[in-house]
Amino acid sequence: MIRILVVDDQALLRAGFRALLDAEPDMEVVGEAGTGADAVAAAARLAPDVVLMDIRMPGGDGLEATRSILAAPPDGLKVIILTTFELDEYVTGAIRAGASGFLVKDTEPADLVRAVRAVHDGDAMLSPSVTRRLLARLAAERAPAAEAPAVDISGLTEREREVVSLVGQGLNNAEIGARLFITALTAKTHVSRAMTKLGLRDRAQLVVLAYESGLVRPGWLG
Repeated sequence: MIRILVVDDQALLRAGFRALLDAEPDMEVVGEAGTGADAVAAAARLAPDVVLMDIRMPGGDGLEATRSILAAPPDGLKVIILTTFELDEYVTGAIRAGASGFLVKDTEPADLVRAVRAVHDGDAMLSPSVTRRLLARLAAERAPAAEAPAVDISGLTEREREVVSLVGQGLNNAEIGARLFITALTAKTHVSRAMTKLGLRDRAQLVVLAYESGLVRPGWLG
């Protein structure tokens, strides 16, 4: 069972998420929280596998709570950010803090269920359109410090660099496989090895690194 903690300051939304997720045979909502502080306490007490985290709440926002939860998370814990907008000013910080992606609150129910399973399995929820916006924001943040040293990717093989570049452009494993004429499973293996070598939690952080290392630049995404 995938154990889920639902965090949102609106009780009606929490109830809706609970009803949807509890109806799945492999999912169980083990707790709810309405503030960031309560989310941190509940995550420590309940040790969920996935936290659905509202980004804007009283009593400590979702970004602060994400940082606290992921500072020393239980094994395998993943955070999905919930936001009213496709990309707001907090998402970059949340991904840097270790969140595995984000969803807009009006996403289709089936997409939410798929997202929970995907994140639990180690993938990240970053569509190509979201990736473009994320990289644009990273470019704006980094502009004043362009002289900062690039991220060290010297330990990656040439194939791993290719794969990381494509992850940074928003491609999933199947799309990477088709682009490089390898299987989706082989692509996933390259992604996993690259993350291990770089000390990253998941694909969301790999997208950030792909930009910061120079393997991807915002202009490449159109």
